Amino acid sequence: MAEIVRQWESNSVEDTFEIGRQLASESSAGDVYCLDGDLGTGKTVFAQGFGAGLDIEEPINSPTFTILKEYHDGRLPLYHFDVYRIGSEDEMDEIGYYDAIDGDGVCLIEWSQLIQDILPERYYRITIEKDTAKGFDYRNITLTKI
Repeated sequence: MAEIVRQWESNSVEDTFEIGRQLASESSAGDVYCLDGDLGTGKTVFAQGFGAGLDIEEPINSPTFTILKEYHDGRLPLYHFDVYRIGSEDEMDEIGYYDAIDGDGVCLIEWSQLIQDILPERYYRITIEKDTAKGFDYRNITLTKI
């Protein structure tokens, strides 16, 4: 059963970065976060903050064409997936998805709704939504435990 754990309001890129940083600083090995939102909502900025919260110094960018980027220089490994261009769930197996999910780090999966059938039984969903009525940079960020 899904349970909303936390909600944040972001009014800037800096806010979105800081929310990602804060959440990652509380993360533990084995955590899986599914990061969903429309194009341009700030998923990459959130992921950059998330990397900072794991003390990763290497620049974090979206693995759009490689599907998976691994970062091992922080307090925990980060397995950052962008499955927007995934062809099939079999392709996820080929790139090491199951090893990462069962590994010693934290997984951050962008566009996770495209691989819904192979997500683990328990994970967190982070949803980023714009509300232009509240300002161009306003974002509502929701953390749900599944």
